[in-house]
Amino acid sequence: MKPTKMRNKMIYRASYKTKSKQLGSALSKDLHKKYGKRSVRVVEGDSVTILRGEFKGVDGKVSEVSTEKSSVAIEGVKKEKTKGDKFDVFIHTSNLLVTSLNTSDKWRMAKLEGKDPTNLPKETPKAAEETAQDTSKKEESQKTDTKETKVEKESQKKEDEN
Repeated sequence: MKPTKMRNKMIYRASYKTKSKQLGSALSKDLHKKYGKRSVRVVEGDSVTILRGEFKGVDGKVSEVSTEKSSVAIEGVKKEKTKGDKFDVFIHTSNLLVTSLNTSDKWRMAKLEGKDPTNLPKETPKAAEETAQDTSKKEESQKTDTKETKVEKESQKKEDEN
């Protein structure tokens, strides 16, 4: 395939899946040693350091990921318009160094650690909600039980006095 066709396919006519894979960024030395990987896909919540460009050396958390631009917006990195409005600056992921990871995604962490994410225990959000509702129902029933017994005791005392 001609280089121009390949370039167009990878940049301008890339599928969403291909664009998403291109959002990788290098890991810091300590994370590289810990996970044995050189790069990772950047997600919201990761802490990064900017290595190139106007904002070189700035640290911050990723606030927004744009797959269309293959870049991310970072908290605290803004430019000012002539009228005084501020707007986010999107920085390409190849110019970033990931210093700490957002560990809320169990699938992502399992992949980084080299484990098979399909063998993870299946904890669905519905199951978590159900267990939370069960505990709240138990607490409510205990509260009503104690109130009923207090009322019964008070009524018994009044009867004894009469």
